[in-house]
Amino acid sequence: MKITAIDTFTLRIPTAKPIALDLPEHRLVVTRVRTDAGLDGLGYSLVFGGAGSEAVEAYARRLAVLLVGEDPTQVGRLWDKMYRADRGIRKVGVAGYALSALDIGLWDVAGKAAGLPLAKMWGAVTDRVAAYGSGGWGSYTVEDLIGEAKRYVAMGCRYYKMKIHDPDPVANRKRVEAVKKAVGDGVRLMVDVNQKLDVDAAIRQARALEDFDLVWYEEPTLADDPAGCAEVARAIRIPVATGENNYTRFEFRELIERGAARYLMPDVCRANGFTETLRIGALAAAHQVALSPHVVHELSVHVAAALPNSFLVEFIDWTPGDLFEGLPKCEGGAFRVPDRPGHGIALGPDAEKKYRLG
Repeated sequence: MKITAIDTFTLRIPTAKPIALDLPEHRLVVTRVRTDAGLDGLGYSLVFGGAGSEAVEAYARRLAVLLVGEDPTQVGRLWDKMYRADRGIRKVGVAGYALSALDIGLWDVAGKAAGLPLAKMWGAVTDRVAAYGSGGWGSYTVEDLIGEAKRYVAMGCRYYKMKIHDPDPVANRKRVEAVKKAVGDGVRLMVDVNQKLDVDAAIRQARALEDFDLVWYEEPTLADDPAGCAEVARAIRIPVATGENNYTRFEFRELIERGAARYLMPDVCRANGFTETLRIGALAAAHQVALSPHVVHELSVHVAAALPNSFLVEFIDWTPGDLFEGLPKCEGGAFRVPDRPGHGIALGPDAEKKYRLG
């Protein structure tokens, strides 16, 4: 089997309120891998808010040239070919997103060729992965926060994550307190700083929240500063989570060695695809660190189901109903791993026509 072509394009997806208060749109940079065996693979990277999607698409097109004529089932070799191409461009940021989209598409072909869902190809440990409801952006009113949290709880989620973006730690505490009161003791909360604080401010904010028994305190410092994140982790009693803006196993190795986090959160659309995310997960397992993949639950469930140290997948309920076919549903607070070959996701029949840019 050989790759005959790779179609690359971007979908612009408007979001609905309340998410649209902070992020009016997302973009998917799509790579469709075509083969001479009649099997196609769907890859994509979710670009939150859309910023930089043009650059991601451009670099994905450059890497795609390297794959035409190759055997798509030799995913590891092709991943290495892409990763080692253009030595002056590290595979982080834009380049990491681009490589991820292609790697995901290759694995989709490989799974279809084997007739197996990816989780089973990788040695699944479960067929059902628990989820946490996620959102709570800074522009939300308290009523928005409570309404969103209760929607997730109605789907069975026993965990909810909200942002703490106010510069006043007391204001953030009041928002957390209001949500906790509304959802009750049966639901545990996480909070997300989103890299908005320095070390001292992150420590002060965490100490103002320690009595809420939070599951984790996310991205307290810039992703470029693992030493700062580790300093926060040592100083507070809430477990730290980070990693959505880290891209390679080498970056995650440093986080682990510094003791910077108890939960690592690679994003398969950023961390150089399924191939590197699985390596990150195995590295974390060797150090008794839990894995909780970032967003794109429809893809992340395969990674989480294949690794014994997985904790939860992130569920952001933003996707319009006509974007995907085969999207797993959250039932009883968990996702059942698709049993279709590959990752099991396809674009809706009219999605490309409706959402494609250009």
